[in-house]
Amino acid sequence: MGKSKNNFFVVWDGKTPGIYDSWEKCKQQIHGYAGAKYKGFESHQEAVEAYNSPYWDFVGKSPAHKSTSSPDKTVLIARVGMPEMESISVDAACSGNPGLMEYRGVYTRTGQEIFRKGPFKQGTNNVGEFLALVHGLAVLKQQNSLLPIYTDSVNAMAWVKAGKAKTRLEPRPENAVLFDLIARAEKWLADNRYSTRIMKWQTEAWGEIPADFGRK
Repeated sequence: MGKSKNNFFVVWDGKTPGIYDSWEKCKQQIHGYAGAKYKGFESHQEAVEAYNSPYWDFVGKSPAHKSTSSPDKTVLIARVGMPEMESISVDAACSGNPGLMEYRGVYTRTGQEIFRKGPFKQGTNNVGEFLALVHGLAVLKQQNSLLPIYTDSVNAMAWVKAGKAKTRLEPRPENAVLFDLIARAEKWLADNRYSTRIMKWQTEAWGEIPADFGRK
């Protein structure tokens, strides 16, 4: 690659989607993977923003010059289709990073709350999204439900796929309960098989996920 200012690399579509802090790590995720989608960024903040946004927002663009205009929703819906309303949706909210975090799951069609946990001290949004997704999977399995589950977090999807919360959050006495929940979620993933379809909520096309806390 030669000299590059890119310190972080986002893999939207690869062997394991995520944010990587070196080209070599990124390369491992895209080498031999047909249709891999990835891009380098100078800062971790830019990478996080990109990772939680549609790939096409960044293809061939510099983050510093990213268009502020939103794509036509009609065009986006034509690309991704419409959501399956017979489903559940999960989301998390966090005040600060880290800060007070909570998460919940709702029935997509009506917004009826199915579960809600928190707030937890010294948490992060990514941890909340992961716990919400695993909680939703557990509820659906317990009910023998065939409903799919939506999340707007690609991080949560990748962590669930890996069976581990790859958080950089530091354990502290204040968040001991949270780390216990993370351990329990990871154990559930290790001990359980599930057929639930986990799907990405396409915020750009459909608006905020129904489980959103409305605090943006």
